[in-house]
Amino acid sequence: MKELSVQELIDFGYLQEVNRRFFHPLGLALTAVVDTDPEVSPRLLVKDNREDPEGWEFAPGVMEPEKFRRVEEEWVRRNAFRLERLGFEVQPPPEEVE
Repeated sequence: MKELSVQELIDFGYLQEVNRRFFHPLGLALTAVVDTDPEVSPRLLVKDNREDPEGWEFAPGVMEPEKFRRVEEEWVRRNAFRLERLGFEVQPPPEEVE
């Protein structure tokens, strides 16, 4: 299985969208630490601000519309296939969850 680099996670828009759709509303922020030293591996951290009931949001002008569009196009394309093949887009929770 291939691996996605942290830089590609950022550049394509996945990091922006996973924050916007999932982490930020929960008061969390997935952040990438990319050092200028090529010997230092990039890493991901989760910032925790759950005590703030509003959670996180991007400052005006920070979100990049092109990244949103790229991820949205990929989401639509892949989910059509998943719906056809699996019967769902997002895997449903276990049956014990009501």
